[in-house]
Amino acid sequence: MKTKFRVVDLAYMAICASLIAICSWISIPATIPFTLQTFAVFCALELLGGKRGTVSICIFILLGAVGMPVFTGFNGGFGVLLGTTGGYIVGFIFIGIIYWLAQKLFGEKLLVRISAMVIGLLVCYAFGTAWFLWVYARRAGAIAVGTALSWCVLPFVLPDLGKMALAVLLAGRVKKFLQ
Repeated sequence: MKTKFRVVDLAYMAICASLIAICSWISIPATIPFTLQTFAVFCALELLGGKRGTVSICIFILLGAVGMPVFTGFNGGFGVLLGTTGGYIVGFIFIGIIYWLAQKLFGEKLLVRISAMVIGLLVCYAFGTAWFLWVYARRAGAIAVGTALSWCVLPFVLPDLGKMALAVLLAGRVKKFLQ
């Protein structure tokens, strides 16, 4: 059975896609920039649920792919997705799909939602790091997996877990106003 989105659903998904874009502009430059994108991804999933949250993530990525400057540093275009950090951006979709699947299979319990976000984040890290290794090797030469992890994952683990906790707390307070 097909489900249609209501107008209010479309508005919320657009707002969350915009929130992800705005949070991508708030960054600290590094090999892989520190941004608030993951915070906004977690917020979208917590506020809208797996299905609508994942659609919001896809809208954000599609806007960037067609050239809207929604990525870090006000960048846009398909070239960003094909760059070294593109795998992490695409990996956001995996966070959403895993969250959506866990929600569908195991329900709305807090432990399920947090576990799904953690597992999704690990998959995002794995996909993004594999992508980074491949693109980096083509541009500058091969590097060790440990080096890529030390550049691209390890500095982000604790901040991303903190962003996840903040998103869960904030969404819990805001969600009651969206019903």
